Amino acid sequence: MTDNLIDPRGTEIPADPQATDRAAAPTACTPLGWKRRLIRFSLLGAGVGALAGLAAVLPLRDIADTLSAMGPSAVFAVAFLGGMLLSVLVPRTLITMTCGALLGAVTGSAAALAAAVIAAVATYYAGRWAGRGALQARAGSRLARLDGWLNRRGLAAVLLVRFLPLAPFGLVGYAYGTTSVCRKRYLLGTTIAAIPSTVTYAVIGAAVVAPGEMNFLTLAPAAFSFVLSTAIILRWRHTARRAPLPA
Repeated sequence: MTDNLIDPRGTEIPADPQATDRAAAPTACTPLGWKRRLIRFSLLGAGVGALAGLAAVLPLRDIADTLSAMGPSAVFAVAFLGGMLLSVLVPRTLITMTCGALLGAVTGSAAALAAAVIAAVATYYAGRWAGRGALQARAGSRLARLDGWLNRRGLAAVLLVRFLPLAPFGLVGYAYGTTSVCRKRYLLGTTIAAIPSTVTYAVIGAAVVAPGEMNFLTLAPAAFSFVLSTAIILRWRHTARRAPLPA
């Protein structure tokens, strides 16, 4: 125990001011060790693989009949089931078109968007659990610089990655979970980027069942997505001169 000092006015001064600062400072989140991270990645991979295997043998016709008999509550069931399938890397285009075919263009779009948000949340937090601190494990490494770059770009980075078909929807969510990107920006960017393609593919799915509903407006959301992603890319090319992508 250290003795404190007394100033001329009688005020007590800590002998080691830094000790007070250290005591008051919040404890930083310690990254996982590589062994624990490897175990968690293995468990996550095994779980996703097992669920993907189950999804491949689902009785789709029976499920469709059951959903049709559920009435309005089918929207919630479709959204939840779609979110789980997206989390095990089932292609989002297939899920969205199925939502449109089962529920119609408008309701199917809402269910497919809800499924995308559910999958985004599930995969992000699963990636967080398995790989927290993975990119910052080696200070100064290429991955650590990439993590910092993604974090600085924030919402724009999420929008660009989600707009461009770089990887399956669920896989991108797992990858973002290992970064330090703010979850609010990640979820907001994912939701915004999912809207145009969700509406487009849900309308196409509905048109497959009822061809008379297909019209020229079907491609409008896709065109909007293309224009917006192009604008983001051009903006990044402009700002990359000042803050280039880490090598």
